[in-house]
Amino acid sequence: MVRKIDKQELKAGIERKVAQTYEPVKPAVQLGFIHHNVDCIGCRACEIACKDKNGLPPGPRFRRVMYVEGGSYPEVYAYKVNMSCNHCAEPACLPTCPTGAIWKRADNGVVDIDSTLCIGCRKCEAACPYGAPQWDPQELVVKKCNMCIDELEAGRKPYCVMACMMRVLDIGPIEQIWSGKLKTTAMGPHDQPVKQVKNMANPELTKPSVAFVPHSKGRVDG
Repeated sequence: MVRKIDKQELKAGIERKVAQTYEPVKPAVQLGFIHHNVDCIGCRACEIACKDKNGLPPGPRFRRVMYVEGGSYPEVYAYKVNMSCNHCAEPACLPTCPTGAIWKRADNGVVDIDSTLCIGCRKCEAACPYGAPQWDPQELVVKKCNMCIDELEAGRKPYCVMACMMRVLDIGPIEQIWSGKLKTTAMGPHDQPVKQVKNMANPELTKPSVAFVPHSKGRVDG
């Protein structure tokens, strides 16, 4: 006889397991990305700079520029959405890694990876709802954006940000970005950043550290 599952009991059990096995690091400051979806021209200089910085072969892309087009003539539209690792407050990739290759930095909240510890199980790749962990088919390990941590420690910004010719991609404390208080060229004086755009996984899953100035057709509340 099949026992009927008590959903409340199941939920409590899952929460108890998560609490026992993983407590996310609460960093002193959580850095995040801001991208202006409308003013981005899709030149992909950020993608190329990232691949150059990280010596990536064809295939894996830590940063991805996605083209969104729609409508019918004469009412057509197009905009770009730019994504990389979102350095989540509760990263799904981290607890799935059996070797401890992925960790979250306590000073700035960057989700970092030591790919020399990766055994190629790809569990992190399957767990991330945003497609951040990238499989390197040549080295047979997973790699990902670490916000150019060496550049941050040297007082500079990530390669993708520095390569953006339109200055529509930037980083900063994510709370300042969400509140619109960060001084950045990626936001206009009257822009209201949002935490999610269409076709993006629910941010409540992992609380990603990313914000967008959305196109009107990309708003989830539009």
